Amino acid sequence: MSTTVDPSAPKRKRFIPLENNPEVMSSLLHKLGLSPSLQFHDVFSIDDPDLLAFVPRPAHALLLVFPVSEKYEKFRHEEDSSKPEYEGSGEGEPVVWYKQTIGNACGLIGLLHGVSNGPAKAYIQGGSDLDRLVKSAVELKPKERAELLETTDALETAHQAAAATGDTAAPAAEDSVDLHYVCFVKSEKNGHLWEMDGRRKGPLDRGALGADEDVLSPQALELGVRAFLKRESEAGGGDLRFSLIVLAESLD
Repeated sequence: MSTTVDPSAPKRKRFIPLENNPEVMSSLLHKLGLSPSLQFHDVFSIDDPDLLAFVPRPAHALLLVFPVSEKYEKFRHEEDSSKPEYEGSGEGEPVVWYKQTIGNACGLIGLLHGVSNGPAKAYIQGGSDLDRLVKSAVELKPKERAELLETTDALETAHQAAAATGDTAAPAAEDSVDLHYVCFVKSEKNGHLWEMDGRRKGPLDRGALGADEDVLSPQALELGVRAFLKRESEAGGGDLRFSLIVLAESLD
């Protein structure tokens, strides 16, 4: 069966996928205007307290990177089916959420979720491209926020520069990549853990955290990463490859 494509239809913007690499992620955000006093760090284990102790705390945002499976897609569609499309905006919303409309940009969306919410916002340098972007985004509805990301030249330039670095050759923008990024943040508005994924209908409230708990606390991991791993495992084994990077104080 063939499909006729309207040549006049607008093409979806696509980016070169980002490598899952803390240095690449950090350099992108620093170029946009995040203070160098914050950077991303690998999390090598959530079960070994000794390895977890190497990660600076508090942890401001946690990025989960995983291969998209049929089980995950089924769960995503089922959970979203009863939810309305998110239309939040302004200072009253508990978190700033970005809808992903740029192909292969889930890594970038995850980074923006990490610095637009929680304590990390205080590390955005005033007058920077990132500062202007986040301040503009807060007042917009999700559709307009997505359009803002698509038309911000500084964002695309920084992304292209970061995608060209790393330890492996970057795929082409037209390539399909099976890895997906989800960001977990703690809202400074209500103290809850939020799952931030631009492919969903909106931000997902995963539950309350204590005042002294961050996104790597046992409760946050139970509500977020462990819940994800449990679902994938119980659904039939599947591919449980995943990695974690966290935004926290720089070690330099």
